[in-house]
Amino acid sequence: MKTEKSLEATKRQRGLRIGEVAQLSGIAVETLRFYERRGLLGRPARTEANYRVYGEAVLERLAFIKRAQAIGFTLDEITEILAESAEGRLPCRHVREMARGKLAEVDKRLAEMRRYRAELARTLGVWDARGEEQGNVCGLIEHSDLNAPEAAGGWQRPRKAKRK
Repeated sequence: MKTEKSLEATKRQRGLRIGEVAQLSGIAVETLRFYERRGLLGRPARTEANYRVYGEAVLERLAFIKRAQAIGFTLDEITEILAESAEGRLPCRHVREMARGKLAEVDKRLAEMRRYRAELARTLGVWDARGEEQGNVCGLIEHSDLNAPEAAGGWQRPRKAKRK
């Protein structure tokens, strides 16, 4: 009778099916298929029944993708990094440059948010002094002297980046 460890070793020799990869990596099957379509994962081998069969290296690749996303890299950026590595180049210099750009963007957003916070606090102070105001919907907004974004010093709420 085979032990659990020998059964696991046999499974690993034949490859991992997509459900097993999902379970081991903590990444949903649909996400794995999406990553495959995006080129983040190589095309897996197929069984005679057309099941995907991955090598164990896919688990390392998925761990890398998860870590890169946790740092703040987009899937497009991760694809670039992986492509550089696949071409035999060391992508670390490029990764540092991208991270510096992200840090500059965070600093810019923080400055915008500080300006917005100050303007919002000022507006709330004005509203608190006025009390309730009648209007069609909300007199506070309707009778506000704000003409955002200009009144907020040109501040605009950061918009979510459009996905490609």
